[in-house]
Amino acid sequence: MATPKANSSPSPQFEKRNSSSIEDAEPAPEEAPSEDPRVLNFSDAPDGGTAAWLVAAGGSSIFFCCLGFANSFGSLAEYYLTHQLRAETPDNVAWIGSLSAFLSFAAGMVGGPLFDRFGAWVIRPAAATYVFGMMMLSLCDKYWQVMLAQGVLMGIAMGFLQVPAFAAVSQYFDKKRGAAFGIVVSGSSIGGVVIPIALSKMLNSSTLGFGWSVRIVGFLIMPFLAFACLTIKARLPSRTTDFWIPSALKDVKFVLVTVSLFFMFFGMFIPLFFIPTYAVARGMNATLAGYLLAIINAASTFGRIIPGVLADKYGRLNVFAFGGVSTGITIFCMNSATTNAGLIVYSVIFGFVSGTIISGASAAISICVADPRDGGTYMGMGMAFSAVGLLIGPPINGAFLNKYGGFFQVSMFSGAMCLFGGLIVLATKTRTPQGVLGRV
Repeated sequence: MATPKANSSPSPQFEKRNSSSIEDAEPAPEEAPSEDPRVLNFSDAPDGGTAAWLVAAGGSSIFFCCLGFANSFGSLAEYYLTHQLRAETPDNVAWIGSLSAFLSFAAGMVGGPLFDRFGAWVIRPAAATYVFGMMMLSLCDKYWQVMLAQGVLMGIAMGFLQVPAFAAVSQYFDKKRGAAFGIVVSGSSIGGVVIPIALSKMLNSSTLGFGWSVRIVGFLIMPFLAFACLTIKARLPSRTTDFWIPSALKDVKFVLVTVSLFFMFFGMFIPLFFIPTYAVARGMNATLAGYLLAIINAASTFGRIIPGVLADKYGRLNVFAFGGVSTGITIFCMNSATTNAGLIVYSVIFGFVSGTIISGASAAISICVADPRDGGTYMGMGMAFSAVGLLIGPPINGAFLNKYGGFFQVSMFSGAMCLFGGLIVLATKTRTPQGVLGRV
């Protein structure tokens, strides 16, 4: 009897079951990406929106209170030299503003990494400390007291406010980062208009005295710092690696940008520190001389916003180099302004060109950062190293002033330092793929 052949074609039931098994074996579709804004691709900065612009506004408020007050040091220096510190030399008084400005950037070497690791909470105690330092300054009548309150305490507090503000803004902006930094730093220009005028008027044309004049400024800045504490937030998750990033010092671009800013800091603050004293020596009224700082800062508002917008289009290093070179040339001409009209015009020009440097430096440092979560650390390290120029520059120029009794040597030395810093930025471009003529 013949053996029946096995049916070689599978049964319909087997086909259905096999097909079902194959379908079951297929990988499940990927889950939709999380809606959590802290779990975004690090390169996807929103470059706008309510949250981003609120962070920028908060950063601008911080610079209004911090660098805006630091920019008014020329008015305070003129008052110190004719009142409670009249026994001190100009270079000794310059050390107060120089140390405060140095620490406002150097303390960012700690404040920046703290922001990268723990977020915006670092801003709140720093804001309280800054107001406390200003209130203590209002009680000072001796050199060492002013040095501790204004030079040390307020300087350190500024470092824990300004660098985290830069770091927060860099997390929300990429293609528009230069413009955003310009808007943030323009807060210091507006503060540099309001605060010097207020101080000059209260110190020279009222009976308030030094104590209440400074306390009123302290009350003025409180709501701005409160607004910043509420609006500045980190967008990215915290970094948990090393506190500092030593490998940054092996990046030639980062080192050259830092060195260039060192020389710019060495020279650029001289008009801000000494132009009221210089104007009074040229016969200008002390109250009007105090207004020159307000004129400088008003002009620097445009010098920070307009070049910031241009930096996004024509290159951040290009605009930063322009700021250094043009500021150096302008400082060379300081001693040529001899009349009231000439001093006012000079203040406008210097304000515009020098306004490019701070926002331009921040944008230039940001091109060296590969991971946006490291932005605060890079900013803090770069600003801290370069701020050494800010520490020693004004006192050295104060010593020149004390020795020679004029401003020619001061303007030549400081202009050369700033110009050299701008040329180093041009050398930095040789380390980029675009080259010296590229838009970078």
